Amino acid sequence: MPAHLTIIVATDANNGIGIANTLPWHLPEDLAHFKRTTSGHAIIMGRKTFESIGRPLPNRRNIVITRNSDWEHQGVEAVTSIPAALALLNDTTNEEAFIIGGAEIYAASLTLCNRLIVTEINKTFDCDAFFPVRPASDKQQWQEVSRTSHHSEEQDFDYAFVVYERSTT
Repeated sequence: MPAHLTIIVATDANNGIGIANTLPWHLPEDLAHFKRTTSGHAIIMGRKTFESIGRPLPNRRNIVITRNSDWEHQGVEAVTSIPAALALLNDTTNEEAFIIGGAEIYAASLTLCNRLIVTEINKTFDCDAFFPVRPASDKQQWQEVSRTSHHSEEQDFDYAFVVYERSTT
């Protein structure tokens, strides 16, 4: 397992993360933040998340979890479980890997992660997929360590890049 396993996610005010396998909002600043944060690292995602992106993301090790052991795509390492994905990273020392979705992968990997990077969007969207925890209100499990607040003029809503670390108490 990598030294640091981090979930990176954007959520709306109701913990929504997507609808019909797409993002319900358009926030270029979040996409740029995601790119800056994950570039040069391994990213682990479910097959549906990969298909919504449509291609391997450059300058990252793309690992896709799928129940279909025959599934493959050029530029991607396909595995059938989270433990298998983490086993690919065992040789990496002091490396950070990112879980990038979707909802099932977030839920299954939450107990393995020691850090969450959450873009908290202060608006509600129509969503059919949700992040399984609200770290801001689960202070026994998660402690906020940094918050950078912003306003999107284009979308007319506030959002923040927030980092949470697993509580040690």
